[in-house]
Amino acid sequence: MKIQNNSIIYPLPASNLIKRVEENFEIEFPKDFIDFISKSNGSIPITGFFEFKSNRYVVDRFLCLLDKPSEHDKGMYDIKVVFSQLDERILSDGEMTGAELVPIAALFAGDFVCLDYTESKVDPVVCIWYNEESDEYDPVTEKIADNVNSFLDMLEE
Repeated sequence: MKIQNNSIIYPLPASNLIKRVEENFEIEFPKDFIDFISKSNGSIPITGFFEFKSNRYVVDRFLCLLDKPSEHDKGMYDIKVVFSQLDERILSDGEMTGAELVPIAALFAGDFVCLDYTESKVDPVVCIWYNEESDEYDPVTEKIADNVNSFLDMLEE
């Protein structure tokens, strides 16, 4: 996958920031995702679309990890910020701690590509979270790939 020049958001996430986010969300990021975000933090793909069930989805931007998103001009794209904005609509239970869905890319029209940890806290699948269909404690998702690399392979070059 090719990314737009100058679209990577700096600074790139350090391993201690990644660990803190994992602890906060009570998950483990897959190695493939860590490798990707460590090189392409918040990047915009040049041809960022994929086909799924006869529909074409456009990736507007991958999300990033920033240590202090409120102090960064691209802080609105931080995974933690987006997660908190989606609030109860991305959670399935008001009593749960951690995260079942972790947004990693913004799609056109307000949907997100997420790591889906509902079945495993260490081996997530990749899904689309549907903004319009989701409600408080009732996220609507659809699996699109078995892992991060399979999802990245879906993006047209």
